[in-house]
Amino acid sequence: MTDTEEPALGKREARKQDRRDAIVAAARRSFLEEGYAATSMSGLLKTLGGSKATLWSYFRSKEELFAAVIADVTAAFRQQVTSELLTPGEMEATLVNFCRVFMNKTAHPDAVAAWRLVVGESGRFPEIGRIFYQEAAGHIERALSGYIAQQIDAGRLRNEGAVDMARTLTGMAAVHHNRRLWGIETADSDMIDAHARRFVGYFLRLFAVP
Repeated sequence: MTDTEEPALGKREARKQDRRDAIVAAARRSFLEEGYAATSMSGLLKTLGGSKATLWSYFRSKEELFAAVIADVTAAFRQQVTSELLTPGEMEATLVNFCRVFMNKTAHPDAVAAWRLVVGESGRFPEIGRIFYQEAAGHIERALSGYIAQQIDAGRLRNEGAVDMARTLTGMAAVHHNRRLWGIETADSDMIDAHARRFVGYFLRLFAVP
């Protein structure tokens, strides 16, 4: 390959990435504002322009596009949660930080909108619940259960099943998220910190080795 071919290839790949990002951004707005059923590939073409063949060359189905949107919505959340759990530190402080990040991120308007979308439409479209679990909730569950398994191996926590233990903690942390979904509570950073410490306290009383 010549020196002149390499920059051209780089520009071509950059244009493809820009086009993909534009498709995901338009789909994100449509899914979160209009819902899953009301979003169509043909409707997105009216917004984006271009040909149907081009759109389908990036995403082969609406389900695949929805997965890309959920990955986009939750990317920073997943990265920060994973980073918290991989950072060496005292177990209680790590779990408190995890809960704090979890509650702060799930309070973001796009996260609330995505959750409402999944809850509201997964009955008619089971694929969106599966996609949401794979791209978001399942990732968090796997990261936390992996950390808990390490603490079990280190003798700090009783072994009651790392996955079930992770679900116990995230279930507590999601209580206030549910209230925000219902529109009866807003996010409060001071209260989030207090709740994170309280939930981890409950968790450790259940599972910590004396």
